[in-house]
Amino acid sequence: MTSVRGTLSDAKRVVVKVGSTSLLEGDDRFALLARGLSALQASGRSVVLVSSGAIARGAARLGIEGRPRSIALLQAAAAAGQSSLMHAWERAFAADVEDVHVAQVLLTHADLADRDRYLNARAALDALLAQGAIPIINENDTVAVDEIRFGDNDQLAAMVATLVGADLLILLTDVEGLLDAAGERVTVVGDEDDPEALVRPDKSGAGVGGMGSKVEAARRATHRGVPVVIADARGPGTLEAVLAGDDVGTLFLPAGTKLPSRKHWIAYTLKAQGTIIVDPGAARALTEGKRSLLPAGVIGVRGVFEAGDAVEIVTAEGRQVARGLARYSTRDIACLAGARTGEIEARLGRYGGDEIVHRDDMVVC
Repeated sequence: MTSVRGTLSDAKRVVVKVGSTSLLEGDDRFALLARGLSALQASGRSVVLVSSGAIARGAARLGIEGRPRSIALLQAAAAAGQSSLMHAWERAFAADVEDVHVAQVLLTHADLADRDRYLNARAALDALLAQGAIPIINENDTVAVDEIRFGDNDQLAAMVATLVGADLLILLTDVEGLLDAAGERVTVVGDEDDPEALVRPDKSGAGVGGMGSKVEAARRATHRGVPVVIADARGPGTLEAVLAGDDVGTLFLPAGTKLPSRKHWIAYTLKAQGTIIVDPGAARALTEGKRSLLPAGVIGVRGVFEAGDAVEIVTAEGRQVARGLARYSTRDIACLAGARTGEIEARLGRYGGDEIVHRDDMVVC
């Protein structure tokens, strides 16, 4: 047990994500995972499960070959498969431990993009965990469309880990972890490492995630101070081994600087509705001087958004500088581009503040 992995045994609140491909073998895989999750809970930990599989099960029930391509068929498959998925989990947990209760929670990105709904979701999950239940979370694919999707359940799991204040996120897959160019398992990824360079295409037909998605999810979670382990779902005792500090899977270490909750929400939960283009001087002021974005540094704007929406801030070459909440709309920013702060009221006919994006509402990349 290394000193770094040894700290994982201290985790009291654990989020575990399992994907569609890890559940294709039927009830045996559900039973294996339920035993591991029950063991974690029996050890005094709070456990949250993020489970894919509704669309795959629903497609099979409806006689649809492969993963549906249209939004309508995806939604239909999700509706047909979600109850079957929950029933499979209920059977698996009931067969192992009689007093383990599970609870279905379905979320869309819109539930977490709105700050009030985000806090309400946190309160509901905290209440379930306080009652000793294991929440089983999935994206509400029956109503989700591209504009309100998380992307995949790896990203959902990272957001849930932040939402519930998890001490550890475990992403289960069908390989032993992140593999290097020689096919060897990478044991630890630090804040300065570049794991994206090792990612190879590995999407299956059952789901939408892959190793690249898991690495991105790990980045989201570690920037909130949550360690992440990508591990093999196929073997017995994987979850217990991770929590014991054994050398299994790939451990992603928490970032050196932990983002505050609200700034993490801005950076990793909200979807950017547009882009503000800035000159080199403004880019330096944001990244080196930790300044707010003023109209004088703006040279262009793309997209359609209103004040309060999330935006990306980029250079003319397209390099992302920051993300933040705009204090003016697209139309207003186009009018204010290049202006001095003393000219704001004259240009707009009103004054809404000096800043296009205030530093308190901004996360520098």
